[in-house]
Amino acid sequence: MLFEEYKYFNYQFPEPQYLGAKHTLLPWLNQFIPKNINSAIDAFAGSQSVGYLLKQQGCKVITNDFLNFNNQIGKALIENKSTKLDKTDLDILFQPAKNKNEFDLIENTFTNVFFEKEEAQFLDNFRANISLLENEFKQALAFTVINRSMTRKITMGHFGHTQALVYASDPARIKRNRSLIRPVKEIFEELLPKYNDAVFDNKQDNQSFNQNILELLPKIENVELAYFDPPYCDSHADYQGFYHLLETYTEYWKDKDFINGIKRYEPQRFSGFDKKRDVISSFEKLFELSEEIPNWLISYNNRSYPGIEEFEKLISKYRNVTVEAKTYQNGRGGKGSVAGSQEILFVCSPKKKHFVSNNHKEQLVNEGL
Repeated sequence: MLFEEYKYFNYQFPEPQYLGAKHTLLPWLNQFIPKNINSAIDAFAGSQSVGYLLKQQGCKVITNDFLNFNNQIGKALIENKSTKLDKTDLDILFQPAKNKNEFDLIENTFTNVFFEKEEAQFLDNFRANISLLENEFKQALAFTVINRSMTRKITMGHFGHTQALVYASDPARIKRNRSLIRPVKEIFEELLPKYNDAVFDNKQDNQSFNQNILELLPKIENVELAYFDPPYCDSHADYQGFYHLLETYTEYWKDKDFINGIKRYEPQRFSGFDKKRDVISSFEKLFELSEEIPNWLISYNNRSYPGIEEFEKLISKYRNVTVEAKTYQNGRGGKGSVAGSQEILFVCSPKKKHFVSNNHKEQLVNEGL
């Protein structure tokens, strides 16, 4: 087939609305992905757009994220080969839930915070019915599309503020973004075809995980490329703070406290890459565990901790490294991606090993060297 390497590019990744997502940077990142690789891991997958690009290129893709709502995107679009949601599935999802009395978390916690009561009740009912879908891929698609629908409905697309209902009653804002007053169900039905159309089989057994990457890496074998896009420590918003509602909805916790104006779950979970006191030792462990993976690409930001020069020195203990940079022309949320800041990519290749013959070793010893 002519242009065989592009045969999966007819499938389109649904545009994310996710702070820090690499969707708009994919053409730039793609320049640095080694050619002719057959396997890759996207270790901090987030929106899953990079993992999807690697899938389009025919790689066996392992994708992972610490947050389960991101893992569900990976299940739906990376691991899933052919399963889609059809009308029968929608009838199941939208029917009155038989166990609705067990599903009232969103109504009780987020009514008059992010949603009016009727919308909160719809979300609880929908969540109660997800488990009735016949397999994990249908369930993952349901989670993925309903979570995306919630970000479409909430102004700024995240849940780190308390202005959702205020903005949803502002005619000027509604004129710019009518989704503020649209039912979540309507948004879901509009988005679903884009997600169904994004499902494809690249003839590989791809996998999506929801683990701390430091626990997953020892179980991974035969990977040729690692893409690392860790939290930008000290430079970007806390994803658990911005997307707490999506994780709460996916996990449907009964054992958390919901605190402050946005009802963020507490206690939060920490990966080791989000606190200054932990981040350097976490990177050292990450790199040690990735020794058998020859090629690394590491996304970073010039406002992150540790600084660029210090981080380059740290990487240089393990790999040859070159530094690429791309300047943000427009802000994309969080002080790490404001206009004028730089997206950094560390392009890492194996250090060359020098072998010395035994005879030459003896000569060096005899010469006192």
